[in-house]
Amino acid sequence: MSIDVHTSPMSGERGQAIAAAIRQRLVSADQPVVGLIDLNGLRRAAAELHAAFGFPGVEVRHTFAVKAAALVPVLRHLWRAGIGAEVASPGELAIARAAGISAGHTVLDSPAKTEAELREALELGIAVNADNPQELSRLDALVRRAPAVGPVGVRVNAQVGAGSIGAMSTATATSKFGIALRDEGAEEWLVEAFLKRPWLTRLHTHTGSQGVPLALMAEGVAAVHALAEKINAAAGRRHITVLDIGGGLPVNFSSDVMTPTFRDYAQTLRAAVPGLFDGRYGIVTEFGRSLAAKQGVVLARVEYTKSAGGRAIAVTHAGAQVATRTVFAPESWPLRVEAWDAAGRPREGSPVPQDIAGPCCFAGDLVARERPLPLLEQGDLVALLDTGAYYFSNHFAYNSLPRPAVYGYTADETSVRFEILRRPQTLDELVAESGG
Repeated sequence: MSIDVHTSPMSGERGQAIAAAIRQRLVSADQPVVGLIDLNGLRRAAAELHAAFGFPGVEVRHTFAVKAAALVPVLRHLWRAGIGAEVASPGELAIARAAGISAGHTVLDSPAKTEAELREALELGIAVNADNPQELSRLDALVRRAPAVGPVGVRVNAQVGAGSIGAMSTATATSKFGIALRDEGAEEWLVEAFLKRPWLTRLHTHTGSQGVPLALMAEGVAAVHALAEKINAAAGRRHITVLDIGGGLPVNFSSDVMTPTFRDYAQTLRAAVPGLFDGRYGIVTEFGRSLAAKQGVVLARVEYTKSAGGRAIAVTHAGAQVATRTVFAPESWPLRVEAWDAAGRPREGSPVPQDIAGPCCFAGDLVARERPLPLLEQGDLVALLDTGAYYFSNHFAYNSLPRPAVYGYTADETSVRFEILRRPQTLDELVAESGG
């Protein structure tokens, strides 16, 4: 993925927030790395999603993939904007419940749900997507003991192929997720499984991920829609009532432009799967990265600068502990970097290729390599853009570096207001977490 290496600090809300965070010393010698999340941006993204899927006569329920930003206040803000929660663990469910998200707007997906997780979800009325035949048998036993309160579906792997990032692709021939639709006998087994179970009323697929084109995402949805039509025809009635089409809309990390948009995807789906929007099926979505990525910034202090072999190096406090994917897979997850001085002004000067290094004790802990930026100085700051998704929930505990604070901000023409979304982890908390 190419990246705009000539990134310059924005004069808009993000730039205002970065400048204010520096001047208010939210990032300092004591707290050398923090996260910032644009709360207005979250609300705008939610509104764009609602508008994109606002087809007359179609009931659509949007959920947020909690894994993308597992912060209670973030989920609370999205819930106020009409976005529920997609969870994949007991911890994510607890976070969603703490945010006040109703069971009826929560979906449980995971390839390894325990019996206790399934029982709790059924009792609470949370939607469950079974991943495999063994899980479906476990659900059979639970439903015999007590009827399910919430809807139950089956996750299907449409096996339409991979995107450009193999590790993120969920619809390959051998993906670990869901029931492989194109395996011999699978479609017939699925039809029979639904006909035997009147309480099984949903189909789920998740073809999208970073690096997957819209056409391939739509192909996966089309395959599951065709399966729903086949099941309903065999049942002689509307047995499948809801299609959960997952999320995974890719994000453009090379500029501030949001592309593709939710509207782009909705229109692609409408052209490829017109029957999805004729009102016979409810729709559930599970977007994560595309709602949150553009809303986040990691802001880190430059502790030292030096050179090696003629290469300028800025040693910062943002490395693998917050930018895990970027450090270990930089070609797939590049980040734009802005340079700021200690007074909260954009750093000026001719671009100089330099490495932006993190604090972890291994040589590959770099968030950018040979990146042309104004030459950074000790005490300056770097801003890592587009980090609102996964960078605050995928903390890597190497070197026992504490989790940084995350602030939400609301900016207008005259001011920036901050609120704490997650307090910085203290050393006492870190020691306790480590068995102390």
